Amino acid sequence: MHYLRVAFWGLVALALVTVGLANREIVTLRLLPEGLAQAVGLAGLGTSLPLFLVILFGFTLGLLVGFVWEWIREIPERAAARERGEEILRLRREIALLRGEAGPTADPVEAALAATAPVAAARR
Repeated sequence: MHYLRVAFWGLVALALVTVGLANREIVTLRLLPEGLAQAVGLAGLGTSLPLFLVILFGFTLGLLVGFVWEWIREIPERAAARERGEEILRLRREIALLRGEAGPTADPVEAALAATAPVAAARR
């Protein structure tokens, strides 16, 4: 598996070097189109970069937007998983109490309170 990972990243590096060598021309990157920039008063706003950097920046920005979008989309799923985990912990404590695993010297009042206590209180 390690060799496959090294081979994959080697191919990615080779592809990036190839794209970089094929797109070395300098391009001007502007925030607004020329006509609109002159109307607004931002005509001189722009920078010159090699084309491969613009391509890599666009690719990286797209990945970051995708990762953030997916993280936001999964918020309800993570909340549901957390609730299921808390329910599992509560049920395991209840099973332990019903089986008598609390021990013969346990105070019955404390056992009853532990069975009805919220999960957060039990984790303290």
